[in-house]
Amino acid sequence: MKLGIIGTGKIVADALYAIKPLTEIELKAIFARPHSREKGEAIASEYGISSVFTDYDELLDNAGVDTVYIGLINSVHYEYAKRALEKGINVIVEKPFTGTYEEAEDLIALARKKGCFVFEAITVLHNDVIEKMKAALSKLGPIKMMTANYSQYSSRYDRYLNGEVDHSFDPAFLGGALRDINVYNIHYAAALLGLPKSARYYPNKGFNGIDTSGTLIMKYDGFNAVCTGAKDSDSPGFVCIQGEKGYMRIDGKPNVAPNLTIIHVDEENPELVKDAAGAMVRATKAEEFIPPQVHHRMTTEFRDFAEIIDKKDAVKAELYMKETLDVMNIISEMVD
Repeated sequence: MKLGIIGTGKIVADALYAIKPLTEIELKAIFARPHSREKGEAIASEYGISSVFTDYDELLDNAGVDTVYIGLINSVHYEYAKRALEKGINVIVEKPFTGTYEEAEDLIALARKKGCFVFEAITVLHNDVIEKMKAALSKLGPIKMMTANYSQYSSRYDRYLNGEVDHSFDPAFLGGALRDINVYNIHYAAALLGLPKSARYYPNKGFNGIDTSGTLIMKYDGFNAVCTGAKDSDSPGFVCIQGEKGYMRIDGKPNVAPNLTIIHVDEENPELVKDAAGAMVRATKAEEFIPPQVHHRMTTEFRDFAEIIDKKDAVKAELYMKETLDVMNIISEMVD
């Protein structure tokens, strides 16, 4: 994969560090806005990137890239992705994918027409934990509940309280807790449970109308999924899915998924047993899974994207694109 890096912000720094051990990715160029050229040149020097562009179309036309990674503010994801796809260049775009479902649908349709791929950079889909969860889902019996919480006090929130509005707290730039942080929880729901029948978001709003935190309730047949995300407060992160025959739980930030515990009824031992408090409960089996350590939480997704692009694996690409469409449906179509 011959990659162009679009942007110079913090997420780009994370991505470049994540890519560092991946020999299958060749860093060809970086785009910086004119006022950030010096920063772009410093990044290029640090990571051995040969070309710095301040004109996006010039990079697309002359940098020799087959893929771009877009790490710009949320509100320009659609525009920059579309310009690359129109030239037949693959796109990896940071979450949230776009502002609306229609924009997401348009980008994916354009990618198919041009014979290239467009991906959302969302780490939860590229961790061995999600595959273990999919495989274990049937052990839980009929699903009765999903709960998830990703709450992390933002480093920009104090400034926001003082009236300094960063783009991540600005509705005009598609900021807010739902798109920035709760999106990880929603991806678990979409990947494991599919599309809900309906969804409603209950936000806590700041002085400019942005959702600094909030809870999304999704209604499925026979159960609800409750996803909470906050940038204005802290809480231990987790994802938990409960069924009639057991549950599975991630303890830790959903975007990292450091572990998975699966507890399910022991079908071979139907007798009730005493728990630690002396109550009679069903006998259960426990499974613990710790995923292999990786260089960075984003490393695996870039390895996956490179493999799909280099092998032109349209089947696998379609799975990721469908997942993104489902999540954009929930965020932009099903939220009142």
